Amino acid sequence: MAKVTHIFAEIIEEGAKQQFDSAMDQPFAVQGALMPDAHQGYSLPIGAVVATDGMIIPAWVGYDIGCGMCAVPTSFIRQEVTANAEAIFKQLYKRIPVGFAHNQHGQPWDCGHLPRTSFMQETYNAGGPKQIGTLGGGNHFIEIGYDEEGRVWIIIHSGSRNLGHKTATYYMKAASGDGKAREGHFGFPVDSDNGKDYIMDLNFCLEFALRNRLVLMERVFKVVGEFCAGTAAWPELINRNHNHAELKDGLWIHRKGATHAEDGMTGVIPGNMRDGSFIIKGKGNPDALWSSSHGAGRVLGRKAAQQKLTVEQFSDTMNGIVAKIDANTLDESPFAYKDIFEVMRLQSDMVEIMHHVKPLINVKG
Repeated sequence: MAKVTHIFAEIIEEGAKQQFDSAMDQPFAVQGALMPDAHQGYSLPIGAVVATDGMIIPAWVGYDIGCGMCAVPTSFIRQEVTANAEAIFKQLYKRIPVGFAHNQHGQPWDCGHLPRTSFMQETYNAGGPKQIGTLGGGNHFIEIGYDEEGRVWIIIHSGSRNLGHKTATYYMKAASGDGKAREGHFGFPVDSDNGKDYIMDLNFCLEFALRNRLVLMERVFKVVGEFCAGTAAWPELINRNHNHAELKDGLWIHRKGATHAEDGMTGVIPGNMRDGSFIIKGKGNPDALWSSSHGAGRVLGRKAAQQKLTVEQFSDTMNGIVAKIDANTLDESPFAYKDIFEVMRLQSDMVEIMHHVKPLINVKG
């Protein structure tokens, strides 16, 4: 019986296609989909969604477990934010650890009710509390922008930091059987001890990543509030992660750089530093395994972007946006990514666009 697959990307690189085909060749893979932003990743393409029967694959979730988006609308006045953008930008970098930096002191988190293994407890105790409220590097960002109604939004993209990376490494080594976190489709039966432990610690990392984003959100709101009058509509806060596995209708849905998009479910799809983000509502497309893209998707790897792009063209395209525009962030230039507007067009059967948030301030690690 042929397995059901859908590829929503119009152009897909050969490496990503080979990774996807290899994953679907596994006997436990039942259905798969590639999102419009799909590109080659580690073991499984970024932008891939695969449903399995009775197996969970740590490498298909990846290293940054629970990485995702939070967004909240505010009553800040766009013109006031713009007038204070440089000062806000500088304070955000002073007050929020980015890159490999962490807090000097652990941050409070009431997580005693969350089940976890002894490995997770030790890993969390070793540095987890100091990572709460930190941004990280790469494509993680803080964005302050405005929608078509002039409403100012705070948008966060961050994940589980070093805790998630250590967790993924630990279970990928166990899954490979030789003590190495090797690329491949190594996994656990979900009813095995390793499978149960991984699922438990996976869920802990998802909650940790959410806590990280919420503290980041509170810190950003506080900084903006020191320069501008306004409140946040906290009941309208959106949280949606794009690296996880969940049980649905008896199958384990693995999302690797793909956003959960059930019918009516709100979410955030970021584009790039210039074009901002989209607040969306899912349509629950079963062909897409109830998912959507998690962003625009890269067309240039980080090394290739550094080699082929220039800071000058990066700077020219970021007119009116306060951001770190230099050689260190060149791999995050808009030119390193697919056209987000085309990506959104390709997933019109998966999501409805509610708002397009254009950036005023962007903070990168």
